[in-house]
Amino acid sequence: MLIIFLILLLLAAIAGPGIWVKHILRKYSEPSDRYRVQGSGAELARHLLDHFDLKDVGVELTSAGDHYDPQAKAVRLTEDRYQGHSLTAITVAAHEVGHAIQHARGERLFRNRQALAEMAARAQRFGGFVLVAAPAVMLMTRAPGLGLGFVAIAIGSMFLGTLVQLITLPVELDASFGKALPVLQDGNYLHDGDLPHARRILKAAALTYVAASLLSLLNIGRWLAVLRR
Repeated sequence: MLIIFLILLLLAAIAGPGIWVKHILRKYSEPSDRYRVQGSGAELARHLLDHFDLKDVGVELTSAGDHYDPQAKAVRLTEDRYQGHSLTAITVAAHEVGHAIQHARGERLFRNRQALAEMAARAQRFGGFVLVAAPAVMLMTRAPGLGLGFVAIAIGSMFLGTLVQLITLPVELDASFGKALPVLQDGNYLHDGDLPHARRILKAAALTYVAASLLSLLNIGRWLAVLRR
């Protein structure tokens, strides 16, 4: 009974942040026309980029989640943020513009985050390949130790990706509270009474990567379960 309780507690700790993030972003997506007069998320992003003289940074529609792409120099927003007029839409747009500002200023935290993210992406691709190859290696070589070594390398590379996302949290917090919040507040872009709600959205935006990283631990667990069969 204690083991089951501990497993449930662990699952809650891993999945909980992701559920909370989705709840907050969804909650303030209504009313959907609250900021219609001020413009959509895409329009605010364009306005803020121009204000900071970042005219070379584009604003694009994406289905891959809200993010800033430093290679393409583009703020990318999902359809409900790109075309939306909700508090969530404009606040998330400001958060992603915050990353564009970090990039343009060459801030050290942002540069380090990009280097770590690229390293983690390579490690995860390699880890996925090794994990798939491990059973075949054990079967062909009849050397369980070698196969287990492959598995250990693969799992380690996946954990590295999760760790990298967790330690880049300061970059996300700065985009939210060092960049987006002052801009929204000083520029009077928010309606009266919306500032505390915008803070919650910005916290959720900053924790998006952390939540995704924690959920990736469940994928690692599933792989381990498959290998044990």
